[in-house]
Amino acid sequence: MPSEDFTIRSIESGKPGPSVLLSAGVHGDEYEPVLAALELGELLPSILVCGDVSIVPIVNESAYRLGSRYGEDKLDLARVCPGNAVGTTTERAAYRISEHIRQADYYVDMHTGGLAYDIAPLAGYLLHPVKEILAKQQQMALAFNLPIVWGTDATANGRTLSVARDANVPAIYVEYGGGSVFQPQVVEKYKAGFLNLLSSLKMINHPVGTLPADGRFWVEDYRRNSGYLQIMMPSPSDGIFLPENNLGSFLKKGDRWGMVVNPLTGQRETVLVEQDGLAFLQRANCKVEKGDALGGILPITKPGKIVIDGQ
Repeated sequence: MPSEDFTIRSIESGKPGPSVLLSAGVHGDEYEPVLAALELGELLPSILVCGDVSIVPIVNESAYRLGSRYGEDKLDLARVCPGNAVGTTTERAAYRISEHIRQADYYVDMHTGGLAYDIAPLAGYLLHPVKEILAKQQQMALAFNLPIVWGTDATANGRTLSVARDANVPAIYVEYGGGSVFQPQVVEKYKAGFLNLLSSLKMINHPVGTLPADGRFWVEDYRRNSGYLQIMMPSPSDGIFLPENNLGSFLKKGDRWGMVVNPLTGQRETVLVEQDGLAFLQRANCKVEKGDALGGILPITKPGKIVIDGQ
């Protein structure tokens, strides 16, 4: 078994079935997933009927202690996987969670936008080249019952999901919320989504719930870097970001997204929407530097599924 520094809770039903790994706290400023993981760890022993679930509430304890996306070594765990067993603090944590991912039958990684971003509720996955793995990931994302489902460029590296991709382990990540104010609805949505996923795998005896078709927006985007949030709608300059639209809005290319004001120079620059679609990402920390992502638009204008070719 892998060696540990982080805490892992293993819940075994005593009967054959899938092995599911659930993680939170890859980034230290994302708190709702941590509490959802802890509460699921308390609930599952009494309801799991087959298989086993392993839960890591805080993957990167160094980042959590700092309340930061980054560990004490200034590294982002979601960029250094599969890590290094004898490396820095973050690299060692990445190595250990990667060991567990490779042993799982299914993997779920829970996130928020941290202190920097607010994100509309979504379940995402890499567009795996193996059809059978991709189909399982699609089913997992749909079972989580969040209104946005997003398949993105499979070539991204350094992530927990890229470790799963390379090991042919079906995996999804979920994103919801962020900012400096705790959002209890995120905890509840994540708990309900994970339980529904376990129901779909017949690991608990709960009815499987399904969102109505008119309540789900599903995008599969094969373009390079399609899932890279940090490069979306870059700030034109340093300053203070003043948003002018909200998450969930349907916007047109050229609509105003907001303004960046530099109080040191008096410069004001308007930020425009880059494409038609649904606003799913917004900068939560108003202090920005040039190049910081200010928002994201999914290229979908009505419920349903669209596929965007990467060619």
